[in-house]
Amino acid sequence: MSDTQPNGHVEWALRPELPAEAREAAHGFLAGLSPEPSEHTSQNLVLLVSELVTNAIRHAGEVTSLHLRADRRSLQIVVHDPSPAPPQDRTPDLTGRTGGFGWPMILRLAEKVTVLPRPEGGKTIRAVLTR
Repeated sequence: MSDTQPNGHVEWALRPELPAEAREAAHGFLAGLSPEPSEHTSQNLVLLVSELVTNAIRHAGEVTSLHLRADRRSLQIVVHDPSPAPPQDRTPDLTGRTGGFGWPMILRLAEKVTVLPRPEGGKTIRAVLTR
């Protein structure tokens, strides 16, 4: 799951079936970093992981893979899913039935978000935080 490379980069890769598994992995990933990111950055990373995985499961049916990466300057969350459809902004449902809050929150929390199609099908969403 974890790989520390000679250049100081750290990467975790997994295929969570539930958002709770992804949050647990995010906490483990953060605990293994030295120095650890600030509490604020750590909370944002866990929220981003949870929302990206939840959205992939809800809208694409599954997470093909989740990668958590760290280098000296940034933390990256990379989620692959089987759907080629890009995320859509929706009017949030204030009754709580259909959501609509996750994607705007992802865009607010991350410093950079990219959505790219994958050659083999599906898409990759990458969210970056400054470490």
